[in-house]
Amino acid sequence: MTRKEQIRNAYKLTGGNASFYDGMMTYSTLPGKAICRAVWNMDAEKNLRYIEQALSGVPMDFTGKLLEVPVGTGVLTMPIYKDLPEAQITCLDYSADMMNAAKQKADRAGIKNITFLQGDVGALPFPDESFDIVLSLNGFHAFPDKEAAYRETNRVLKKGGTFCGCFYIAGCCRRTDWFVNHLYVPKGFFTQPFETEDSLRRRLQGMYKDVSVTAVEGIGCFTGKKA
Repeated sequence: MTRKEQIRNAYKLTGGNASFYDGMMTYSTLPGKAICRAVWNMDAEKNLRYIEQALSGVPMDFTGKLLEVPVGTGVLTMPIYKDLPEAQITCLDYSADMMNAAKQKADRAGIKNITFLQGDVGALPFPDESFDIVLSLNGFHAFPDKEAAYRETNRVLKKGGTFCGCFYIAGCCRRTDWFVNHLYVPKGFFTQPFETEDSLRRRLQGMYKDVSVTAVEGIGCFTGKKA
């Protein structure tokens, strides 16, 4: 199965009961599509492209230790983990409700090699250099202490390991910037300050090697390896 096929299968893991959030993340429901278009200027092709980019740091045959933080509802990643039976997957989230939704998807998919923990990205409960991959999808724009999150995700990553994922970046889509500043920040969904494409690239280049940063509308997708 290709990565595109894995991503397209994400909606199936909701069991036909997609939440508003899952429908938006997978571009699979009418309300989700409306938000993607209105807020994020995303159509189906762009939605697929940014998810592919964000997950590009996770090999199709990965067998090591992976930390996903935050796991959210797991709608994008459980189809990936289903095809990684030899990997050791750890999923962490501050929200118990989000994590419970991810657990249900893992159970429905029959994924056994996965551990769920509630916790704070700013104080990860793991020793230094515990993971071969740290994956973070759509989390950093919401983290209140971003500096701690950058430090902690780097700390628990092994030398030569991959940091990858995506999150909102400012300055790439004026429409998205407006909604973020006038709705998402006042509502407490997102937390300032935000990276730009250039600032994210500079930050990651100061912490990692072989850095790649790609913007798909207002989403910055990145990979880097710990030196």
